[in-house]
Amino acid sequence: MTDRPSSPGSQNNPGWENARWSGSGTQQSGAQASPGSRDGLPPPRPAYREQHDDNALNRFLGGSPLSVLIRLLVVSLVVGALLMWLDIRPMDIYFGLRRFLQRIWMLGFDSLREIGAYIIAGAVIVVPVWFVLRLMNMRGK
Repeated sequence: MTDRPSSPGSQNNPGWENARWSGSGTQQSGAQASPGSRDGLPPPRPAYREQHDDNALNRFLGGSPLSVLIRLLVVSLVVGALLMWLDIRPMDIYFGLRRFLQRIWMLGFDSLREIGAYIIAGAVIVVPVWFVLRLMNMRGK
């Protein structure tokens, strides 16, 4: 077996389970401080970002508005340089998206037109047959 330190609360460390932190940073019982307790000091405070990200705007943006603006400017500069290097202009993207949406729109109406044509073709057969069957049912009563 290896020599490992005993865990807090084990039988080799009696009295540890009764140790409590007091407001002054010392333990209430006479037990020793744990190895990670920084010699009886209270636990460290949260990091700077965790302290100041408590309002809704900072949580939504992912940081302070100024830092987010600077990050967006840097990323926009890099992406813009890449797009210009690939000879893709912002208006090309806009017009391409517009053409794409128009094609989807027209495809939707073309499909509605085709469905309407199927309904009319079926109705040419179904409605007269239904009408004849109704007449025959009425005649038998």
